[in-house]
Amino acid sequence: MKSPLPVRNGVNATRLRLPAEGPWETALEYILDRFDHVDPEGLGERFDRGEVVALGGEILTRSTPLGEHTFIWYYRELPVEERLPVELSILYQDRHLLVVDKPHFLPTTPGGMYVAESALVRLRVDLGLPDLIPMHRLDRMTAGILMFSIDPDTRGAYQLLFENRRISKEYRAVAPLRPELRLDEEPLEVSSRIVKSRTYLLAQEVEGPANTHTTVSLLEERGGRGLYRLQPHTGKTHQLRLHMASLGLGIVNDPFYPVLHPQAPDDYTKPLQLLAHSIAFTDPVDGSARSFESGLTLAGFA
Repeated sequence: MKSPLPVRNGVNATRLRLPAEGPWETALEYILDRFDHVDPEGLGERFDRGEVVALGGEILTRSTPLGEHTFIWYYRELPVEERLPVELSILYQDRHLLVVDKPHFLPTTPGGMYVAESALVRLRVDLGLPDLIPMHRLDRMTAGILMFSIDPDTRGAYQLLFENRRISKEYRAVAPLRPELRLDEEPLEVSSRIVKSRTYLLAQEVEGPANTHTTVSLLEERGGRGLYRLQPHTGKTHQLRLHMASLGLGIVNDPFYPVLHPQAPDDYTKPLQLLAHSIAFTDPVDGSARSFESGLTLAGFA
């Protein structure tokens, strides 16, 4: 369902489904009741400015009856955000694709306390590309290769690459050494069932058929730590971090796994030592072989 409102300041308009009936006479009354923590006059002023519209682009007013529209769109009032002291690097751009190096601490998309301070919104604003959409996501604490679609007409073809797992991805991670695993001699295949609750902060490994698979190998040893190659064959939330922790190889500076640390402000001197190192695929538009490698490094293995 395409928004009738254009992207503004790099951020999409928000969609809201209205009930067909209820104790509210107007759409505005329902919204005031639902968002009772928001300044009511400020909400009314959004209607007055024509910033609340229906699917066909019809502008709602303060007196629009509740049952007249099912879906409406409006612009959120964005909080003032302090700019994160990290920067994106563009690795490649054509009329279809944008490939960047995402730094640690910057989220891929808006969420929670980070809206303007997300890779997507920064790039939309800086490059003047309101239709930009990420093809995949990296955790806020993970750095490295991130790919975006520029052209809506070819977006579906690239999305199918990810849906059909025709993308080859490699990560690098710094973690303790466990010589008994012999990861320098032969890669280890790790499979498990991972679930993530909507109400619980962490993902968890549980009993049941495996839905995740990662290949882990050791590339280099230095100072009592190892540099590991991680090849995910599935893409569950926190998969790599959980699989490494389950091997007794908790990634350096991971605040979640294997032990959940108390919440604390970001320490930019101690980023999670996990990097989306490279990505490779056959381009569905022109059939060429594509591969991109991050220019970032992990502390201790630069």
